[in-house]
Amino acid sequence: MNSAHRRYFTELKDLPLPLYTESIGYNPDQEVVARPDGYNCYHWLQTLGGRGEITMGGAKYVLDKGTGILLLPGEAHEYRPLEERWETYYMTFGGAQAGAILGTLGLPVSSYYTWDEGAELNGFVPALLNSIGSERDLSGLNISVEVYRFLTLLKKDGRVNRMPSLSNSVRRLTPVLEFLDRHYADSDVGLEDMARRADITPRHLNTLFKQAFGMTAYAYLILLRLRKAKEMMTLHPRMTIKEVSGLVGFRDASHFVATFRKQEGVTPEQFRTLH
Repeated sequence: MNSAHRRYFTELKDLPLPLYTESIGYNPDQEVVARPDGYNCYHWLQTLGGRGEITMGGAKYVLDKGTGILLLPGEAHEYRPLEERWETYYMTFGGAQAGAILGTLGLPVSSYYTWDEGAELNGFVPALLNSIGSERDLSGLNISVEVYRFLTLLKKDGRVNRMPSLSNSVRRLTPVLEFLDRHYADSDVGLEDMARRADITPRHLNTLFKQAFGMTAYAYLILLRLRKAKEMMTLHPRMTIKEVSGLVGFRDASHFVATFRKQEGVTPEQFRTLH
């Protein structure tokens, strides 16, 4: 590890990009920072070594190794080392679609994040800093992609308020997902059957599904059935809608047609014509 302070500024703030990085850097000896008016961009800060403390929104958080914080533009905050040496990585970013992308991914900002040891998120900013230090991306497109990748990793690996990360939730749900992929055609499959596969309560199962996919377990099953139906209608154009509905687990064709239209905006027959 290079012990010298490194910081890379971009010149992309005025370009009409959905995402851009304003700065990215490594600080081997993080000093006290106080910003009563916040920072003008989204601000990510994570600990490499030592410990620090950040204050925001009237609460204090300890930033150990494997933790970080994502701050909204204009969010008042201050941070300081708790040990003689506190090593940090940071990245500031913005863009015309930054807020919308964070909202779509369901990422709470001005929040404290943790992640598992070995998670890809842990080394992303250091690797990005190393890769762009000697390159000039005048269009800004490459770095825009990397900011989006960072946000997806934060969604996948990050834990807010010590809740399970998305990757952990999906891992817990693997037996259920495999079960549904084999038995989606069984119209008798219910929440209890799914919960037994994961050896958890139905309520906990729904909690994991909402964390992983933003929906209940049964809603996931319905979407799976509709996806399978679209595959069948595309591959087997002579199959009737009634046949398709039965093969993907719907008890009657009218329920299938109503559900399909509500979700897709077109009827199954219209979908088949389009595709």
